[in-house]
Amino acid sequence: MHYYQFNIADYRKDTTHLTPIEHFIYRSLIDWYYLDEKPIPKRTQSVMRRLGLGSELVDSLKNVLEDFFVLEEEGYTHVRIEQELAKYQARADIARVNGSKGGRPKKPNRKPKKTKSVNLANPDLTQSKANQEPITNNQSNSNRGFHPPTVTEVKSYCLERKNTVDANRFCDFYAAKGWMVGKNKMRDWKAAVRTWEEKQQPQQRIDWE
Repeated sequence: MHYYQFNIADYRKDTTHLTPIEHFIYRSLIDWYYLDEKPIPKRTQSVMRRLGLGSELVDSLKNVLEDFFVLEEEGYTHVRIEQELAKYQARADIARVNGSKGGRPKKPNRKPKKTKSVNLANPDLTQSKANQEPITNNQSNSNRGFHPPTVTEVKSYCLERKNTVDANRFCDFYAAKGWMVGKNKMRDWKAAVRTWEEKQQPQQRIDWE
């Protein structure tokens, strides 16, 4: 992805605490993430080398990663960037399909449907379809399998677990991925919450050497 929108106001609001070198590191990591379309690697030394940073700036890199990124199995992920990449990939997929068909599909020329005349003598014989009961949400969704949780549900579960998982951040992160875990569709969001909980345990510290 070679282009992305940059909201100056949002950036300034979220980064007023950064030092000049931390600003440089954060902007460089953002560019890197968008360009490669994948998380920042876990290996500290490879990141330092990619950004041209000396060993004395390892703490600055650590501060930026801890403030704006989430450490996952595939590397350091960024919620907002994941959302933008998901939108970009969806548009690219649509363009690819349309291109294989010779361009955008033409809109069908639909003629207005003729309405049925009402039999005043016996109105029960007309409008049969209009009088049918609407399908309820429970009926239409009964066989769809996994249902993404609401932020309120996640907050309630986190309160029950007495953990410090950010429910809003959790939902934004997986919503951007289409509620996928790796290459598979998520089956149990509570298990995912417990995974985040374990990663926030004090004994699991990041090795910066």
